Amino acid sequence: MKKAGKIMTALALSLSCMAVAIPGHAAYSLNPEVTDPTPALRQASEIGVRVYNNSAMQNLPNKDAMVIMSFGTTFKDSRAKTINATVEAIQKKLPNVKIVTAYTSHIIVDRVKANEGIDIPTPEKALDTLKKEGYTRIALASLDIIPGMEYNYKTAIYNIYRDQFKKMTMGLPLMYWQGQEEQRDDVMEMVEAMSTQFPKMKKDDAVLIMAHGTPDPSNAYYSVIQTRLDRLNPGKTHIYTVEGWPSLEDIIPKLKDDGVKNVTLMPMMMVAGDHANNDMAGDEEDSHKSILKAAGFNVNTYIHGLGEIRRYASYLSIALWKAGMLWKVRQKEKLPACINNTAGSVLDYTYKIR
Repeated sequence: MKKAGKIMTALALSLSCMAVAIPGHAAYSLNPEVTDPTPALRQASEIGVRVYNNSAMQNLPNKDAMVIMSFGTTFKDSRAKTINATVEAIQKKLPNVKIVTAYTSHIIVDRVKANEGIDIPTPEKALDTLKKEGYTRIALASLDIIPGMEYNYKTAIYNIYRDQFKKMTMGLPLMYWQGQEEQRDDVMEMVEAMSTQFPKMKKDDAVLIMAHGTPDPSNAYYSVIQTRLDRLNPGKTHIYTVEGWPSLEDIIPKLKDDGVKNVTLMPMMMVAGDHANNDMAGDEEDSHKSILKAAGFNVNTYIHGLGEIRRYASYLSIALWKAGMLWKVRQKEKLPACINNTAGSVLDYTYKIR
């Protein structure tokens, strides 16, 4: 593969321009000497936002919908502040587009229906319904943090369902590009956004950021995140995971070596759900808070999901422009760090819809 030039940060098409090709939807292209790539080679070379146009359905009328996919949560309050707020912000910007919320956790889908009577579909069920309702152009949006196993599930859905629609796009997780090959640095932008939530720290203070972790090789993203944290607050902020590497046990010796006495725990998850409330901040003896207290640290907890962050690269605005290809927009290279507005205002500032 060779570099195909800087990806257009405008990753969406206007509803009136859906037939226009999207330049730069992936950061690399096959070498021009590869004149007859196999389907497998062509698919393997797809990175970034994925776009599929079904040539057999181009005569169908345009009827547009977006499916916003997240793991989901049974915590109603956090759901309202994060997932629901994201969906509402996007729907407000796109009043003529059908917006569907879908949960990838089938267990959470069942529990929400049983306990609240709310029928939230899985992505597969959502797409089956949209197909029956005659929708022809679908943008799939991911609210994942990194491209791990959950994102793999969503891209599998894209690959399975794309032939059933006139056009389908697959957006990116919150952190994808790392500043390589002239791409933007999603990781640094997210760390800067998170840092607005950090408390003021003295010499013996530190912030521990709890991530989920994954057995997928994408767990390496957490090492990249740590390098960005070190740029902002050398030795003062550490990331650890619930189900991956590094674990809390890997971090505690570093805290002791640095003379840390006071620790603030905060989650790096879209929703402050079970992991944040119980694994991180619970009162059980095996919670992270309890383990740290037993190790001699003073512990504070900050129980808010990433969906509640409103400064700099608002999660809602990121979700919108990474969602996929329903609008033709021009994104600024970087927002001023001083921006401190609501998600809607950040959206207005960041995107010039044309």
